[in-house]
Parts: sequence; C-alpha cells; structure tokens
Amino acid sequence: MAGSLIDPDTKIKVSSTLDRSVGKRYLTDRSPETCWTSSQGLPQTIQMAFGQPVIPTTLSITFQGGFVGTKCSVYSQPNDSTLSEWVLLRQVFPEDVNRVQSFQLRERIEENESAALAVTQLKLVFEESSDFFGRITIYDLDIIGMK
Repeated sequence: MAGSLIDPDTKIKVSSTLDRSVGKRYLTDRSPETCWTSSQGLPQTIQMAFGQPVIPTTLSITFQGGFVGTKCSVYSQPNDSTLSEWVLLRQVFPEDVNRVQSFQLRERIEENESAALAVTQLKLVFEESSDFFGRITIYDLDIIGMK
C-alpha cells in the first residue's frame, strides 16, 4: 500500500539554508506557515536517506511562487548498490506557482519488479530557479511510495 515514505527515521540533508528560521526541519513538518529556503546560487539539493529500502512512486512538493526550482533532476541510490553511485530516476519541471505539484517518479510497478526498484536514498537537484539569485523556497515536501 502506498503512503508517505518520509518518517522519523528519514535523514534529510540540504545544500544550504538561508537562515535558521527557514531550516530543513520545515520541509516535512506539514505546516503551511513554515518553509525551507536555500541560500542563493545553483544548484541546490535535498538528499533523503530512508531507514529501510523503499520504492518511491510520486514526488509531491509545494513551492513559494517566485522561488521555484523550475528544473529538478531526481536521483536514486539503489538498495543493492555496493557503490555510492546515483542513478537518474527522472527530471521534472515544476511550474512557478504556490500550490501542491505532484510528479510521477515511476510508471506502474509489477510485483516481480519491486525488489529491483527499491532504493535507500533520493536526491533532488534543482538546476534552475525562477528566482534571479537561485533561491528555492519549499513549504512542503513528500515522497509517496511503498516500504
């Protein structure tokens, strides 16, 4: 059954933070009043390490208009990887709007494929921003999938 893959065991790292009042802990707190804002400059990244192998299917993200990562590469680290290599899962192109945007990371998953699709980490790399200075502001981030 699909659900949020971000839980208390998920470790999140970000490339930068503008200041403590807009820190990474606000990425997933589900509050519309708080957000994460990066410092200026591109690229900006968000890396998530899950407590167990997961199969991500959907990226759900809410930006602040004007501070949107308009080109985002989503990378995964396979569960069976003995190396620290990142594999491009998908590129997404969010709109410059203030609403929830969802992006399919995988098409339909067959039962016999599930072990091969499991990952231990995801990395979002924002290569372009609608902000002239390259800042990104996210009010909510979620990864939907199966554990």
